Amino acid sequence: MRIVLHARARLDLAYDSLDGLSVGDALGAQFFMVGRSLPDLVAGKPPRGPWEWTDDTEMACNLVAELRDHGEVDRDRLAMTFADRCEPYRGYGAGAFTILRKIRQGTPWKEAAASAFGGQGSCGNGAAMRIAPLGAYFAEDPKTVTAQAIKASEVTHQHPEGIAGGVAVAHAAAIAAKARLAGSPPQDLLGGVLDHLEDSVVRRGVEKARRIGTAEEAAYVLGNGSRVTAQDTVPFALWVAAHHLDDYRVAIATCVRAGGDVDTTGAIVGGIVATPPEEWRSDREPLPGWVSR
Repeated sequence: MRIVLHARARLDLAYDSLDGLSVGDALGAQFFMVGRSLPDLVAGKPPRGPWEWTDDTEMACNLVAELRDHGEVDRDRLAMTFADRCEPYRGYGAGAFTILRKIRQGTPWKEAAASAFGGQGSCGNGAAMRIAPLGAYFAEDPKTVTAQAIKASEVTHQHPEGIAGGVAVAHAAAIAAKARLAGSPPQDLLGGVLDHLEDSVVRRGVEKARRIGTAEEAAYVLGNGSRVTAQDTVPFALWVAAHHLDDYRVAIATCVRAGGDVDTTGAIVGGIVATPPEEWRSDREPLPGWVSR
């Protein structure tokens, strides 16, 4: 189905995705704390709010504000925004914090990002965790999704796998957003993502995901984000989203049950599935005022 999105509709999709991402992030982060009950969550009774969000949400808010104000990603501007708004207590990893500190101190983003991991660049899951609203924003234009996802990813992740993770999640979010507009689920979300991925470990993980039937097998074969890389996070998150695209509660509970980097898998899955239950959104810590519509 060919659609044409106007500015307001684009933003509505991006903010729906941001709500889903931030709730999944904040709720997932609750399960790093002692005394949280997985059976209660599965039964539809999450912990009492407010749930504080993490760096996943902070960076996603920066990206949405960039799209709201400019309609596209400018890498220099976005990199500086990431650096200026970085609040270390939100849970930034050491690598990400080092890159952003260098940018804030005047190092060009490309040099700062390329310096990670001995000059290899980061293949972490940070680009993937924040990017779903961008895919939703450009939902009708796959070529633009790819181009903009690469720009939004490479300001912090220069490794090809880190970028591939961002591209994969952006396309999943775009496919899901188009499906919401059409009022019917996509026939093959994972296949649709593969149409836009070049050869990579991330791509091969998504290919494996198509042959997996249970969440337990998905976490065992694909990883649950415990290595904090795009390779062991994105294929699992896309499997969860593809199998629970019509049920936000079950999707996030599946991430929590799998363990690992739960706030990030929750953020990725939540950003793709979007539109969390209103009572869950109310329990999430409010988003920053500067990202309001």
